[in-house]
Amino acid sequence: MNTKDIAPILRGLTFSKNSRSIVHSTSMLDNPDLICEASDINELFKKEYRSVNINNVGGFLLGEDYDDAVNQKDNSPLATGRDAIIHNSVCVVTGGAQGFGEGIVRGLVDYGAHVFIADINLDGANKLANELNQIKKRTIAFGIHCDVTDELSVEKMVSDIVHEVGGIDTFISNAGVLKAGSVKSLSKADFELVTNVNYLGFFLCTKYVASIMEKMNSTNPFFKTDIINIASKSALEGSNRNAAYAGSKFGAVGLTQSFAKELIEDNIKVNTVCPGNYFDGPLWSDPKTGLFVQYLNSGKVPGAKTIEDVKLFYENQIPMLRGCECEDLIVAILYLIEQQYETGQALPVTGGQVMLN
Repeated sequence: MNTKDIAPILRGLTFSKNSRSIVHSTSMLDNPDLICEASDINELFKKEYRSVNINNVGGFLLGEDYDDAVNQKDNSPLATGRDAIIHNSVCVVTGGAQGFGEGIVRGLVDYGAHVFIADINLDGANKLANELNQIKKRTIAFGIHCDVTDELSVEKMVSDIVHEVGGIDTFISNAGVLKAGSVKSLSKADFELVTNVNYLGFFLCTKYVASIMEKMNSTNPFFKTDIINIASKSALEGSNRNAAYAGSKFGAVGLTQSFAKELIEDNIKVNTVCPGNYFDGPLWSDPKTGLFVQYLNSGKVPGAKTIEDVKLFYENQIPMLRGCECEDLIVAILYLIEQQYETGQALPVTGGQVMLN
């Protein structure tokens, strides 16, 4: 057994109703609270232990939050009310350096979670993490590289996170791309790019995260962890001249339902959030590659002559007369984590634009 096997088990042993410890892997420690074999950890570990050596594996530092575990310096504020849902938990957000992903990261950090910002843009992820750590005056955000279409990259990301903090409580599969265009002209390369990021990426991330959550949850049959896919309203209804994107999101809902049926035996809930249009994010508003530009150029909006025409067209389709905002998405994510009875669901957050039958 190695640290990747032991750390999640050790972390799972610290779980109680409203708390869990960070477990940081390190070299063998001097004078730890416990020295034992890997096979004896379940029997001998006590929740008050702060340091553990596992023979032939390594040392482990435990604390209420990351700074408490690594530096013996607890800067974590007390959690009250709804903050306790994810306080000092470990969350991962793919595609977290910009757009909806950045908004999710900021919201989770505001609720007290440790958040790994997993992105192909490592510089952007590190910049955001440093900003949030300075604001919160503690180590709570971490930039980490991940290309969700590359299996080795995903495997390394999960392994590195386990080394740093011992496990993952909530994994948010948010990384996504969109290439709009008619089925008569969309290139095979663009179709494959969208499918690989939005569909294959969700599969690869779930594959490696689920094995860690299984180990962590095995020590506590009453504790559940979460895998949450961020899809789109295009996962609930077709999208004109946007087949690659809608198809990948429909497919991700199918994965969600299938994963949910399998992984509930490991106390892992799997759900999807289907947000409406986030008009303020780069996916829509980027002046070169955003959807407003793509839809204007592709003629998707009849009669539109400017980007403003395209935006007004989409706003007028929403009963709430506005796009989805990051705060709306955070509320939905917190609900899915807090509730303990639903799995395999696709939750719309569309301002009434898409209503379930």
